Amino acid sequence: MRETPRSRETAGDTGSEHPQPRPGRALAHTAGASGSGTPHRSDGRPLQTPRSVRRADHTGRLGTTPPVPGRPSLSLTLLAVCAGLVLAALTWQVATVGPLLAPDERLGDAVRTSDALPSGAARFLADLGDLGVALPVLAATLAYVTWRTRNRRVLAVAVLTMALVPALVGPLQSLLARPGPPPMAPATGFFPSGHAATAAVAYGLCALLLGGRAAVLACLALNLAVGAGLVRMGYHWPADVLGSWCLSWLLLYGAAAASAEVSSPAPPSGSTLRAP
Repeated sequence: MRETPRSRETAGDTGSEHPQPRPGRALAHTAGASGSGTPHRSDGRPLQTPRSVRRADHTGRLGTTPPVPGRPSLSLTLLAVCAGLVLAALTWQVATVGPLLAPDERLGDAVRTSDALPSGAARFLADLGDLGVALPVLAATLAYVTWRTRNRRVLAVAVLTMALVPALVGPLQSLLARPGPPPMAPATGFFPSGHAATAAVAYGLCALLLGGRAAVLACLALNLAVGAGLVRMGYHWPADVLGSWCLSWLLLYGAAAASAEVSSPAPPSGSTLRAP
């Protein structure tokens, strides 16, 4: 039987079978290479990673946005430690009527009597820390993130963190009973500031849930504005606001760590990444 040109070309082409994988080693897939090293494809395209072994984002779901915070970094941990130390020092000064309260009150008087920030603008900025303003913003952010990620465990962490604000601030105010600035005298219970803590935690949770530099910068700007408004209107002393910021940082740090734990499930036991 005469051999056709097609059969001769096939016979003299490579004369070998497809490369066989060595035991215990995975084949390397080179993008753009045609034929060699790619046992299952002839067009040179790399094999897709199975969905079961793809790396998920912070929410534990593949490709979901916006991001949910991961585990806090070492720098954020150090900042949390510093915030705890500053909060402890301020609490001790308020409880013992320490020497740091005198310069704090002088600074508060200077800001309150300054015309750099008009009273109308200051009142508006202070009101940004009110529950009626901060909570709706947080609720809208939580609804959006929950709709996008379907991660209700992170939602529970955020709600619990926000609930801790009055649970911690109220007893501290009653226990320390710091007198307020002259416009609020003779009332007591101004350390730490409830408005400053509400704004810091609510807007801070929004920044954590949405992610991105823009959200963080907006959160910082809002909280600085709220603090300036509170001191300018004579609602709080500067140390009251600073103490609330330190307490809020600790709460936000705990929220970020808890969100990472509940939204990043551990891989199944004994599972390994293998080439398909």
